[in-house]
Amino acid sequence: MPLFSFIIRRILQMIPTVIFILIVTFVLVRLLPGDPASAMLGDRALDADVERINRQLGLDQPLPVQFLYYVERIVTGDLGNSIGLKVSVMSLILQRLPVTLMLTLMSAVIALALAVPLAFVAALKREQLPDSIIRGTFQVGLSMPVFYVGIVLLTVFAAQLKLFPVGGYGDSFGDRLYHLFLPALTLALSFAAVLMRNLRASIIGVMSAEYVDFATAKGLRSRVILIRHILRNALISTVTLFGLQIGSLFGGAVITETVFAVPGAGRLLIDSIYGRDYPVLQGLTIALAILVSLTFLVTDIVQAWLDPRIAR
Repeated sequence: MPLFSFIIRRILQMIPTVIFILIVTFVLVRLLPGDPASAMLGDRALDADVERINRQLGLDQPLPVQFLYYVERIVTGDLGNSIGLKVSVMSLILQRLPVTLMLTLMSAVIALALAVPLAFVAALKREQLPDSIIRGTFQVGLSMPVFYVGIVLLTVFAAQLKLFPVGGYGDSFGDRLYHLFLPALTLALSFAAVLMRNLRASIIGVMSAEYVDFATAKGLRSRVILIRHILRNALISTVTLFGLQIGSLFGGAVITETVFAVPGAGRLLIDSIYGRDYPVLQGLTIALAILVSLTFLVTDIVQAWLDPRIAR
């Protein structure tokens, strides 16, 4: 019951966050240089044509009126039409966003698969050779920019060894996993380094706790102690960090999708910025922001499950 009440409170707390996201998105898009009418009509557009387009888009109205109109359309599910592509923004988001979600999910899974076992090895072999090798290797990956890691992986494994495609998304589910593996690995390497260092420190701290010594004195098997007592408590801070880093994954996906020519939401976001496509830019920003907020919600729920005191 306390967990259910905690979930309801967190959902209610998301409402002001969503409102704030709408305000910030509306204001920031208006601060971009240029205007959509000039982007649509080109550099040689006549003033009369620019005024006509602005009137059609409602950009000739005062900002408060534009914001109310903007909120009304979002609430009704009408995100407008793309200025450059001449199609519904909602259809574009539904087409491109699953690609980014799949890329982000693959990155998170790979990062966890790398970070959790290696953090255990590093913690159990603290200050020994395996610990130094693991930390040193991840430090190298953490110090390199995402786009550089992507270019290196693309050059070695795609261009030279030809083990993976140089870009694209594929058609079937298995083909998409194959195409997205290198982009996902690019995002996962730095993500795994952050998670590994945090989880290693947490495991070392938990291993010295009194309840672990008590469990050992009771004669519990090492496997039970590691999973039930050490891992569960060590994951609390790592789950929080995981949720915070998901937002960084979405940001990194923008760069990675550009490097690997992946037709996802990140690449569409870049194109909409260059094309001053206000409706697409606003729709994608809101969708990604809400996804990050939902990720924080899930993170809080998992954290409350691991430590029931949080839900009180």
